[in-house]
Amino acid sequence: MTVADTIEAYYDALRSGDPLAPFFLDSPDTVKFGLSERLDGVEDVAEGLRSQTETTREWVVESSDLVTGAHGETAWFADSVFMGWTDTERSIRYEFETRWSGTLVRVDGEWRFASVHVSTTEAL
Repeated sequence: MTVADTIEAYYDALRSGDPLAPFFLDSPDTVKFGLSERLDGVEDVAEGLRSQTETTREWVVESSDLVTGAHGETAWFADSVFMGWTDTERSIRYEFETRWSGTLVRVDGEWRFASVHVSTTEAL
């Protein structure tokens, strides 16, 4: 799988409610910044993603400007993504134009996120 394929597979998993933690590097140094949180270490990332999957539905993830690069066993990406979801605990629909960036590391032939940063210029 290419870096772009890995990112698209992650977006597909997000849309369908599949587990997201397997996409991340198994490391205490893994980090994920979301719109309203920072998760440090693979255990925090896995718990945060598990909670997100349990409390959200109806994901829309539309990539419009994916750029990737790689050198050896390290890769990076940037993307503009429209995303929306329904918070099942609050019954609120959220939609944002977001910017994604991050780094990936190849482990046993598979790309894994070492870091992901998602941001928006919109007020939360």
